Amino acid sequence: MKRSRFPSALAWQAEKITDGLKVPWGLAYVNESSMLITEKAGSIKHVDLQTGDQKTLFRLPNVWAKGQGGLLDIALSPFEMSKFYVTYSKNIDGEGVTTLASANYSNNEITNWTDVLVSKSRTGTGRHFGSRITFDDSHLYFSIGDRGDRDNGQDTMTHAGSILRLNADGSTPSDNPFTDNSKVLNEIWSYGHRNPQGLYYDFPTQKLWSIEHGPRGGDEINLIKAGANYGWPITSHGKEYWGPISVGESATKEGVAAPKKVYVPSIAPGSLVVYQGEKYPELKGKLLAGALKLTHINIVTVNEQGEAIEEERILEALGERIRDIETSPNGDIFFSTDNGNLYRLKK
Repeated sequence: MKRSRFPSALAWQAEKITDGLKVPWGLAYVNESSMLITEKAGSIKHVDLQTGDQKTLFRLPNVWAKGQGGLLDIALSPFEMSKFYVTYSKNIDGEGVTTLASANYSNNEITNWTDVLVSKSRTGTGRHFGSRITFDDSHLYFSIGDRGDRDNGQDTMTHAGSILRLNADGSTPSDNPFTDNSKVLNEIWSYGHRNPQGLYYDFPTQKLWSIEHGPRGGDEINLIKAGANYGWPITSHGKEYWGPISVGESATKEGVAAPKKVYVPSIAPGSLVVYQGEKYPELKGKLLAGALKLTHINIVTVNEQGEAIEEERILEALGERIRDIETSPNGDIFFSTDNGNLYRLKK
């Protein structure tokens, strides 16, 4: 795959909207002057995109904010006005479980908080919760990491290590791939994932994309198909943390869906979107991923078959862990960093 830079790569700039946020994990664009932001410790904030002013609207009472757990993604519902969804690690008897919740937002107030699905992924570890939310025209998808237990990737009686597909009310769609299989939880759409922290459904191409953390090396961009096994931990391009030993049986295997792109060394991906706006035509149809470890926005060009054919990296000089990326209807690109900053991408 070709690695290149935009001829005008140095022209990309990060315009700061606000700062002082506490690990702003998820972004939801409301309108040209408003954004909802989740802070990992458990708060939902409103940010005025014109002034940068912040206001705390809601604090989760039972969030398990330890390790990689906490209040995670947020997404406005495309099915019901004034409704949004979040994922968070719920505290159940001192352990954390990735949970999907919904609430209503109107006039800077959050009401009707409801757990939609408390997944079967409960452990006491602080690792690998996922979790991003995306939608097709009638369903919701969200991802859950393997919770630091490799065996969960191939254990289909846990939601850990999988991508789930639900109806808007949290019920299971009748056409999910495993509804007739008693050995697989009905909500599972795909499995064999390690820690997918980026998930995006691209309407123009009707493709569901995911990006996930591998071990030392071996981050993956995957094109998600119903019922597919993505291999973790049987297949991996990564190495063990304790030595130069390959993880798994092999990099690829018959019957296992192969990634469309692998990162060696790892970039530590935090999010993923497909840009379909008009403001930056040079980004049209490209995948944009936030990189945590390598602190840049990663831009990947794919062909009609979904194969990655070119990669660019921008904002490397910013030197911040880029957590989430959100695009607005008018084509603006916003992104958050673990330093507590919210930026707009500009040229």
